Order: sequence, then structure tokens, then C-alpha cells
Amino acid sequence: MSDSKLEISQRLAAEVLQPMKQTFVGKDEIIDLLGICLVGGENLFILGPPGTAKSALVHNLAARLEGDTFDYLLTRFTEPNELFGPFDIRKLREGELLTNTEGMLPEASLVFLDELLNANSAILNSLLTALNERMFRRGKESRPLKALMFVGASNHLPEDDALKALFDRFLLRVHCGNVAAEQLPEVLAAGWKLGQAPVAPSALHFDEIRILQTLLGRVDLAAIRTDYSELVHRIRHAGIPVSDRRAVKLQRLVAASALLCGRLTARHSDLWVLRYIWDTEEQQEVLQALVQNVMSKSEPAVDDHARARSTDGPDPESLARDLDYIGEQLKSDGSGANAYLRDRLGLLEGRCQWVADEVKRDFLTKRVAELWAQFKVSSA
Repeated sequence: MSDSKLEISQRLAAEVLQPMKQTFVGKDEIIDLLGICLVGGENLFILGPPGTAKSALVHNLAARLEGDTFDYLLTRFTEPNELFGPFDIRKLREGELLTNTEGMLPEASLVFLDELLNANSAILNSLLTALNERMFRRGKESRPLKALMFVGASNHLPEDDALKALFDRFLLRVHCGNVAAEQLPEVLAAGWKLGQAPVAPSALHFDEIRILQTLLGRVDLAAIRTDYSELVHRIRHAGIPVSDRRAVKLQRLVAASALLCGRLTARHSDLWVLRYIWDTEEQQEVLQALVQNVMSKSEPAVDDHARARSTDGPDPESLARDLDYIGEQLKSDGSGANAYLRDRLGLLEGRCQWVADEVKRDFLTKRVAELWAQFKVSSA
């Protein structure tokens, strides 16, 4: 590593993230995203049912870093004072309305808001400002927040428009579920061990993460910017909204991926972070295909991020069902002019190339070719 500041990224990976992966079975994906968002200074939303270690993961991360953290379980009755602090009584007697933020959200470098989508209208505006601008405003009072990252968790996605605005402030989203059945014995052993001994903190302080963040602007994105722009355009065309604001902010996470790999130059493999910008769980496979297509433009390298080297492939059975659905729709309406079906088939064609089993991949590829032929016949 040519820059001494980059050594902080190596320490974060070795002293914090890797020990977490050894502690939590089957949670590497979430741990990697916590690391990326911490370095990139952006927010992460964790979706999952109770009992899947959402809170435990964040608490474990906080325990391994030196500095102030804040976590709170939101209810529909949570008031601003419970998050930001009460008015300072001493100052109030002097006629000043100032908030006593000691030990509260404004003083924390890492903030965890459990059951985020229970947020009510009383705290919504304050939270939106805190998440987006890293500022706390109350009357005439205004002060910057110390938070490097906010993590929100919930067991459901937002339905109310006001809560969708809150959800939008979390740049990346990840699902946290129960581990596969074959991993349950490991989970039981690791969970038992976790309950017997306290977390061993690293010597890494949140202030050092702030130093690492100063390198984000030095990461060279020139080699991938054109392809990144095209990827954003294709994601929008697939019906997944990406505002200009989000597109700009996502560059910070691309740069963070490079930094965590010890590089000051971004490459196509760093675009893996765009897999996690879904609004609904159904969008995940579409994003996987679009992002993988762009990432394939560069050869795999030893200093690619672990998430870029992920071997998780698409489900052949699910792809076959989707292709059958398109075939049925073509038979029922007899029209090859359906733009949605064409776009969907194009995306599925890309997904089929990443099926690991050669026999299943060949079968799906032939099925795609048959459907394209049907489109031509229907349009004639």
C-alpha cells in the first residue's frame, strides 16, 4: 500500500470485519456491507425477521471499535428527546433553548435504529435531516452530527409514503435471514461461544475511520465512469429508480470498495455495491444480472473485493419458470410487441449465462433462443 492512510483499511478488515465473520456464521454479506458503508460514510438498511442477528451484528461491530455509539428501538410513540436529547435545564433557566446531547444520537459515530419504520411524524423530519445532511436542527439550534454511518433495521418494507422517504435515505439494502439448514450446527456452536465471552475490542478508533474517509476523493474513478453511467441508465430502464442524488452518492461506495482492497483506482469489480440498491426483494435478481454484466468487463484479480468474487449463481429452476411465463404470455396474446416481455427476456438471457451447471445453462440458453424466435414470428 503506497499511502499510509490505506493501512487503516487493512486494519479494519483484519481486526474488525474478519473476526466478525468468524463469529457470525453465514453473515459475510452483511458484514462486508457494514464495512463498505462505514468507510463510504453512507447508510445501510437491514431487512429480516426477528431472531436473525440483525441487532447482534451491529452491536458486535460497535463493540470492536473505540468511540461513541448510539442504538435505539423505535416505537410509534418515540419522541425526539429520546433520540436527540432533552433541553438543557441549566440553559433554559438562562432563557436559552439548547439541547443536552450528551450520550445521545448527535454525539455518536455509529447509530443503529432498530425497527426503523416505526418512526412517527414527530421525529420524521429530524431523522430525514440527520440521515441526509448529517445535521441536527431544532428551532434556531443547528449542529453537525458525528455519525459516520446509520444502520436501520426492520422486518418489513415501507408502505406509507412518508416512511418511503425515510427508507430512501439508506443507500444500500440487504436481507438478513435464517441460515441454511446445513449451517445450523455451526450457528449453535458459534452462538454458544458468543454468549460465554465478551467481544475483544480492536485498537481501531472511529476517528481513524474518519481519516480513511478523507481518501475517498482521491480514488480514481475515470476508468469505470462511462460504464457506471451506462449501468445506472440500464437499471433505470429496468424500472428500478435511481435518482441523480443516489447515483452520485453511490460513487462513494465504489471508492470505498477500492480502499478496502488497498487501491486508489476503482475497477469494474467495485461496482458490486450496486446489487444492493433494490426497493423490493423482487428486484434483486435483475440487479444481479445487470451488475454482473458490467463487472465481467474486467478480468478477476486477487485484490478484488470478496463480494465481487461471490460465486452465488442464479437459480435455474426460477429462470425456467420465468421463461415459461414469457412463453405463455406470447401464446395468449399472440403479440411480439410487448416491450416489457422483451426487456424481461433480455435480462433473463443475461442471467442464464451465469448458471453454473453446464447442462442446465445450455437448456436455458436454447429456451431463450426459442422465445426470441417466437417474438420475430409474432411481430411479422
